[in-house]
Amino acid sequence: MKHLNKLFAVALMFVGINSQAQDSNNPWAISFGANAVDTRVSAASSVEDQFSQYFNVKENWNIIPSVSYLNVSKNVGGNFSFGITGSINKISRFVLPRTTVPGDYTVVNPGDLSYYAADGVIKYSFQDALGSKWFDPSAHIGGGYTWLGDASYGTVNGGLGLTLWFSEMVGLSFQSTYKYSLEDSADRGMADNIPTHMQHFAGLTFKFGGKDTDGDGIYDKDDACPEVAGLKQFKGCPDTDGDGIIDGSDSCPEVAGLAEFQGCPDTDGDGIADKDDACPEVAGPKALNGCPDADGDGVADKNDKCPQVVGPAANGGCPWPDTDGDGVLDKDDKCIDVKGTVANNGCPEITEEQVSQLNAYAKTILFNSGKATFKQETFAVLQSITAILKQYPSSKFSIEGHTDSDGKDAANQKLSEDRAGAVKNYLIENGIDASRLSSAGFGESKPIDSNKTAKGKANNRRVEVKLVK
Repeated sequence: MKHLNKLFAVALMFVGINSQAQDSNNPWAISFGANAVDTRVSAASSVEDQFSQYFNVKENWNIIPSVSYLNVSKNVGGNFSFGITGSINKISRFVLPRTTVPGDYTVVNPGDLSYYAADGVIKYSFQDALGSKWFDPSAHIGGGYTWLGDASYGTVNGGLGLTLWFSEMVGLSFQSTYKYSLEDSADRGMADNIPTHMQHFAGLTFKFGGKDTDGDGIYDKDDACPEVAGLKQFKGCPDTDGDGIIDGSDSCPEVAGLAEFQGCPDTDGDGIADKDDACPEVAGPKALNGCPDADGDGVADKNDKCPQVVGPAANGGCPWPDTDGDGVLDKDDKCIDVKGTVANNGCPEITEEQVSQLNAYAKTILFNSGKATFKQETFAVLQSITAILKQYPSSKFSIEGHTDSDGKDAANQKLSEDRAGAVKNYLIENGIDASRLSSAGFGESKPIDSNKTAKGKANNRRVEVKLVK
């Protein structure tokens, strides 16, 4: 039976190893101080009588004047902790059962018996339930093994405790444990055995083991930013600019801003964060990246060469000019410096009278006989034709050559083509754009007079200038 008792007590002790209640931030705790052993409970005949002299320290308690217990414990989650306690004492006051006089107990000295105990403890703290930071009542159960003189037996334990926390990690602890002896009840209470007894503890408790890498007072397990010091209201994350948005979610962590802009400011209040605002000091529309547009032409003032006048972006925000005042903007006007018509892209349109004048000049163009070279007196006429064509830079003309019926048809055809080409080349060489001119020869196929007379033949040998529409 004794061996079974010992095994049971040891099992209870190891169930409670690494115990005692602290918290999950600092899971480990160590307690040390003084303990007192009271054997009165084994001598009393009733529960009421067992605790009637609970505080009779002078007559019943056994105390040695030194540190006499040590407890090491660990929080295991919630409000539970587990640990082991080792204690020593000297038993010089042993309470014997009541004799003939009711209520009269005899206290003897059994010979300063040495007392040793190793106890496992399962402890539950009520501190969180009370919502207190300093007042920490608790209840505990467990088991252990006690050595008293030459005797040793297991015990089943239970009791209450109280810790008053001076700070988060240091407290003053009190505990009373009822230790029920597992020896035979017939022998309980004898000095040479292990009686049921009370053991009281008073000492200091130190919590430790919490990790706070960044030193911000928030333990790593609760710290959302364990490597960087932060604030408790942000779970340990920093808010450098103090705008209420943690740096990790703040697009502008060095400058206070608004939540709607992910922590960035909007100085001009135009709804565009400064970091995205091309003009952060002056309100402007989103379409222009936050820059103002005074004239409303869609060109930001900073890029508008005419910020007070509506104008297209293609012209730097300025209206297109119409240099010659003909109603055709310079960008579309092919004759910027000369008034023209809209139909002719801003260039003047040649009149029928002027076309007639061209042909009047053309009829006086003289060639050397049978050749495509000009007679000397013809150059003045060609200059006059050139001058008229320059007045109408957008008009196009066809130069046409004709001959009389003398000679062979093929020769006449070629001669007419060469003479029209000669006129065209002269005009080009004298400043008329080649794209405006074309030439063609018709030989003797389009006479305007009779080829039977010298005068008629002279009229048929001609160059005509026609407006190409």
